[in-house]
Amino acid sequence: MGPNARGALLALLSFGIYASHDAVVKLLGGEYHAVQLLFFSVLFSFPFATLMMMRDREPGTLLPRRPGWMALRTVAAVITGLAAFYAFSVLPLAQVYAIVFAQPLFITLLAIPVLGEKVGPRRGIAVAVGLLGVMVVLRPGSTDLGPGHLAALLAAATGALSSIVVRKVGQEERPVVLLLYPMIGNIAVMGAALPLVYVPMEGPHLALVAVMSLLGWLGGVVIIAAYKLGEAGVVAPMQYSQILWATAFGALLFDERVDGTTAVGAGIVIASGLYIVLREGRAPSHRPVTQSKLRPETGTTPRPSVLLRLAGTRPRDAAPGPGPEGLDKRRGAP
Repeated sequence: MGPNARGALLALLSFGIYASHDAVVKLLGGEYHAVQLLFFSVLFSFPFATLMMMRDREPGTLLPRRPGWMALRTVAAVITGLAAFYAFSVLPLAQVYAIVFAQPLFITLLAIPVLGEKVGPRRGIAVAVGLLGVMVVLRPGSTDLGPGHLAALLAAATGALSSIVVRKVGQEERPVVLLLYPMIGNIAVMGAALPLVYVPMEGPHLALVAVMSLLGWLGGVVIIAAYKLGEAGVVAPMQYSQILWATAFGALLFDERVDGTTAVGAGIVIASGLYIVLREGRAPSHRPVTQSKLRPETGTTPRPSVLLRLAGTRPRDAAPGPGPEGLDKRRGAP
């Protein structure tokens, strides 16, 4: 078996682990508020974060070089975490993924004003088609749209904003800074709100939160191995397998079924997202596809690009250039 095949298999395993994390969120979401789950999830994540931060050899302090952008990233991550945890708690897993898969579309749109990138007609059409797919999933006018649908869409949008900020300042900031500040923001905000929603947790449920945190970080470790073995253009599209995992977990654990309209809408979003991700991976003027992460960054687990920098490696097909990931800073390809 070649390295690309092994990398793809590891990526499938990684996103299965991530989907298991989300299934635990949904399982506990029926008993506890998203604020409480997010707070304890981040709290249990700090030991794993400490172990990862010990690998960082870049000199410097923990003060951000671009504090304004880091504050924006932290706010975006906090909103994303709360929105994603709430959406997983109240909506079918597959439906949340179908909406969240719009994140690369939002990344493409935000890259225009923030990064000065140009979006050619083909990528523009892909974005329009993908957003149409989201509307098919949401079915406005023919189904009752609740706060959960809005939360999933908000998670996709703010997750994209967080990704764009990393593209903007990621090469100037230490990876430990990129990792730490969203976690601190979540602890501070969710800790302040916790007394309003707190419900005493049973021992097994608290253990499940710890398992959930472990799964989030284990998924990151496996995806690092996947990117070390396989080319980013092969590994990144495996992220769409999450909807298959979600469908399986939904059927087995929550008696959920994916209706035909949701399946069609998800297919449209996936097709447009795949086009954008694969085209970005081929274009030398764009960042590697590891930057177009399909999982919203919740502040509980880091982006693959941050983990790769902490591990001292980069995707096999990353373009040479400045920074540990060899990112090319040129702009302007359609």
